[in-house]
Order: sequence, then structure tokens, then C-alpha cells
Amino acid sequence: MKNLFIKIAAVGLLMLAPAIAQAAEGYSTANVNMRAGPSTRYPAVAVIPTGSSVEIRGCLSDVNWCDVEFYGGRGWVSGQYVQALYQQRRVYVGPQYYRPLGIPMIRFSVDNYWDRYYRNRDFYRDRDRWSRGPDYYYRDRDNRDRDRDRDNRDRDRNWRERDGDRDGRDRDRDWRDDNQRDDRQRDDRQRGERQRDDRRGDDRRPDRRNFDCRPGDPSCDE
Repeated sequence: MKNLFIKIAAVGLLMLAPAIAQAAEGYSTANVNMRAGPSTRYPAVAVIPTGSSVEIRGCLSDVNWCDVEFYGGRGWVSGQYVQALYQQRRVYVGPQYYRPLGIPMIRFSVDNYWDRYYRNRDFYRDRDRWSRGPDYYYRDRDNRDRDRDRDNRDRDRNWRERDGDRDGRDRDRDWRDDNQRDDRQRDDRQRGERQRDDRRGDDRRPDRRNFDCRPGDPSCDE
């Protein structure tokens, strides 16, 4: 019976061993961004304060980035900002310590990782572009920004051209209105001068009734 319990306990330890090896305790050495992928170009999902404890779930073999858990959230932190306790001293997490610390080497996939942890994040809707890598995403975004800027410049140029045409039409209309106003004023001035001349002529014309009529002058017969 005692041997049976020993065997069961051994089997239980063997079953737990992979789970235990899936994480190692680490500590952040600075206020560091936890990101949605293994690059500073991926979106930041949280800030880990200096000295905070994190669970290291795995690290990449080709670059020194690790998948960590912090207060129930998941994300990626550069190994140069994470230390772990190894042989009674803290060491920066690096490939030479993965095996001794029980840290598995893993791979990163935007689709799988984001589907699991970031469905409620705003950047999740762009996962198709992010899945090609952050360099592609930013290059694509830069192209879209350039296209948008070019469209804005074209639109501004069209507006300026329309405004220029409208200003030209307004100037022509103002010029015509000024000319017409000048013509009306000139006509009114000429009409006024003619009326004054007519009045002056009437004033110079002698009133026949003021003549001294001589007897027999037919012009005095009224």
C-alpha cells in the first residue's frame, strides 16, 4: 500500500512538472511597457512598474523577448528589463538561463495570441495587417497617410482654384457694377447740367410782358 501511494505521488509530480516548468518568476527592473508583441513597435497594453513581480510564460529563441503575465494580463517584455532569481542571485533573463529557470522557448503568432488575449482591444480590428509584422503595418499606415495627405492637398488645391474663380467672378461683377454706377452717375450729372442750362436759358429769355409796348406794335397785342 505504501508503495502504491509513492507511485501515485510520483505520477502526480510528473504530471505537474510540465505545468511548473511553464512559468518562472521574474521582476521588472524599470517602468516598462508590456506590449502586444515582441517588439517596441507593437501596441503597449500596460505599464509594469519597477520591481513588480511577473510570471515569465516563455521566451523567443531568436530575440530576447518574453511572454509575461502581470496582474492577470498578458503581454511581451524585453528580457533586458526582466530579472529572475538564479542560484541566489538575480540575473537578466537571457537564452543561457531559459533551461535552468524552466522557461520554455516559444513562438509568437499574432492571430493566436491576439485571439486569446486582445479581442476587446481597439488594435485587434487591425490584426490582419499586424499579422504581417509591425514593419509592414507601419509601412502600410505610412502609405495610407501619404495617400490621405495627397488627397487633402488635391482637395485644398481644388478649393483654392474654385475660390480663385469665384473671386475673379466677384471682381468682374464688382467692376461691371462700378462701371454701371459710374455711367448712371455721369448720366445723372449730364441730365442735371442740361436742366440747369435750360433753366438758365429760360432766365435769360426776356418776358414780353415786361417790354414797353409802343402803340401799334403787334407784339404787345394780347
